[in-house]
Amino acid sequence: MEIHARHAAALLALALSASAVSAQSPVQTDAIVLPDIEVVATSPAAGAGSGLNRAKIPGTVESLSAQEIARTHPISVADALGQRLPGASLNDVQGNELTMDLRYRGFAASPLQGTPQGLAVYQNGVRLNEAFGDTVNWDLVLPIAILNIDIFSNNPIFGLNAIGGAVNIEMKNGFTYQGFETSILGGSYGRIGATMQYGKQSGDWSLYIASDIVRDGGWRYQSASRVGRIYADLGYRIPGSELHFVFSGGIDDLGVIGPTPIQLTYGNPKSIFTWPQTTRNEVGSIATNGTFDLTDAWALQANLYARRFYQRHVDGNVGDFESCSSRSSYPGQICLEDDGFATPPGGKSTAFRNQFVILGPNGASIPFTPGAPYGTVDNTTTRTTTIGGSVQGTNTDTLFGHGNRFIVGASLDYSNIAFNSSTTLAYLYPDLRAAPNPGVAGTGVGPIRTLGNVGFAPVSVSGTITYFGLHASDTFDITDRLAFSFGGRLNVARIETNDTTGAAPELNGSHTYTRFNPFAGLTFAVTPNVSLYGGYSAANRAPTPLELSCSDPLRPCLLANSLVADPPLKQVIAHTYEAGVRGTGRPTPDSKLAWKIGLFRTDSNDDILALGSAIQGRGYYANVPATRRQGIEAAVQYQTGRWLLYGNYALVDATFQFSGLLASPNSPSADADGNIRVRSGDRIPLVPLQQFKAGVSYFITPEWQLGADIVAFSSQFYAGDESNQNTQLPAYWAVNLRSSYQVTDNLQVFADIRNLFNRRYATYGTYFEPSSVANAIPVSLNDPRSITLAQPFSVYAGIKMTW
Repeated sequence: MEIHARHAAALLALALSASAVSAQSPVQTDAIVLPDIEVVATSPAAGAGSGLNRAKIPGTVESLSAQEIARTHPISVADALGQRLPGASLNDVQGNELTMDLRYRGFAASPLQGTPQGLAVYQNGVRLNEAFGDTVNWDLVLPIAILNIDIFSNNPIFGLNAIGGAVNIEMKNGFTYQGFETSILGGSYGRIGATMQYGKQSGDWSLYIASDIVRDGGWRYQSASRVGRIYADLGYRIPGSELHFVFSGGIDDLGVIGPTPIQLTYGNPKSIFTWPQTTRNEVGSIATNGTFDLTDAWALQANLYARRFYQRHVDGNVGDFESCSSRSSYPGQICLEDDGFATPPGGKSTAFRNQFVILGPNGASIPFTPGAPYGTVDNTTTRTTTIGGSVQGTNTDTLFGHGNRFIVGASLDYSNIAFNSSTTLAYLYPDLRAAPNPGVAGTGVGPIRTLGNVGFAPVSVSGTITYFGLHASDTFDITDRLAFSFGGRLNVARIETNDTTGAAPELNGSHTYTRFNPFAGLTFAVTPNVSLYGGYSAANRAPTPLELSCSDPLRPCLLANSLVADPPLKQVIAHTYEAGVRGTGRPTPDSKLAWKIGLFRTDSNDDILALGSAIQGRGYYANVPATRRQGIEAAVQYQTGRWLLYGNYALVDATFQFSGLLASPNSPSADADGNIRVRSGDRIPLVPLQQFKAGVSYFITPEWQLGADIVAFSSQFYAGDESNQNTQLPAYWAVNLRSSYQVTDNLQVFADIRNLFNRRYATYGTYFEPSSVANAIPVSLNDPRSITLAQPFSVYAGIKMTW
């Protein structure tokens, strides 16, 4: 299924033309709305209106409505979640707003292969975690088409990978949205975009179509991006039944340069490191989902979908090459540096040295050019086809004269994957571009490999992943104020991988992971508007095909590239305990108040980490005995006629619960073998201990709205500093402003200012080897820190038309 951005453009143009003859509907403004969401979906099979009363859920549910998402005109869903919700933070690893990592309570949902994932993400019941690495491509979700987003903390019903929680995205349809809206936005760094959405109900039928196109030049060098997304829903309903046919698609080209040596950013914040680094994503899915009332007490929800995903990543990197030793069989040829590998008993024999020689596609070695700054260009492609479905029955019969809600369901997801990677030898130019150089032998040659397939080898892998789940839950009203919820889910994951080249039989593997995850909890209504909650749940995450195929420390791989070996990894088991109090109210007849405060702890056994290798850019995955994320969250939101105010605070104490050695060869604290010593209680990198978020919106006049938001995060450790021995990324804060003015009933102008005070800060940091580019650039680098700075002061403005 191939999707092109021009299709979305044609759809947008058609809708704009049609609007000229459409009948006018009542004006739709950005009036501040605090929705009274009483019922929340408690599984991906059910929509928000077919779940459980929020007050009876024995855990945390954070929500964002369509109005709250639209307030900041985001081009990425992750940006809206990270800027607004307590416990959520963003790591901009790749220097691109479309590809940020979302972390909730210290668990990640990231588009970056190499980041262990900890959140399950669904869109209308379709699993968005990509089968190969459980990654989540937020750039392919269309923000304008979202009706509501819920983040759950401790609900195993959401299946595999929900060890830190689950994100459930409910999209709009023609029954929930009617009218036509289009907007055009432009601003800093060459950003220009257009959106449209159209919804209509005609009797029992409904239609909803939305699309957008965005081009962004990127605030750093070589970081331009383009994205086009579309979503369509055809619905039909009669009393007691509702059915929807859905199409979703997207295509983008992303400049994802990644972190820059900190010394280069001092002279020019726009500086980048090695390039090209680009990603192309394409996705298309078709689905049908429905809800059917079988009897007065039984309802059935069902979902069936097919999804295709394609990704191509081009990555320019430093090359750790040297002249082969005269004591090898290839003196004067190019060899991979062997310094970071343990010397076998008896010293470096000829056979040991020979395994690091670089061979070209014809199997011949390549002469070494003294003083040449070598690099590589790594290419990967991933193709995945997934079909899946779920079915769920809900019964609301009373039990022993008490209210009761029983749910039972099953799901099946089956994926075919094809992964290919290769590496071409390159030359690093003074601008750190990796490309061929006619004067340096071997550059432009590929695919290359090492004689021992250490670090470099072309890879072609196919595989299948089958995920099966069976769940049941019950919420029983012990009294009219006390409710008990319990249940669980059986997860079965079967992962098979096959080397299609015949040259790497170590990539052949078959693994099955099985786990039953229980949960139980209580809620108590202290008053009609205040309730207590407490609960326990377990969840598991099976290792992905990517992790299983890259888990040998002696044969590391480029985490977004080559796969090399297949030692078994254990599945991650997480246990979550949670308790708190929450409430709603109306201090005055025209105002609304919502608040909460809660405590949580998640203990994970056999957590999976991505660890560094002595080979630059390479690494591997490994289990560690135990980790813990615990803390406190508090939030309040108040709305009255012209005002909306909110504030939230979270403390997330993410720590290792074991002592031992971990590989981190580029860390300043690493020993001679490239290891650092972790002690129980050391904090997990990239998780700020404290965060604060607040905002205000005010209607100066009925037409003119003004708003501001502030986010503040405490310091965090660099990736690779699990031992907490080095300087941290500094604490930071930033303020955003926004305003809109309703010119006429159908026309609105708006503006957003990001990073109002032009704060210089970084949300991601890691380490590199400064000497790796010593021959490429005139600047002498001696600081191993590498960071991704946040985007500076930016202004965006646009117009929105509604009919």
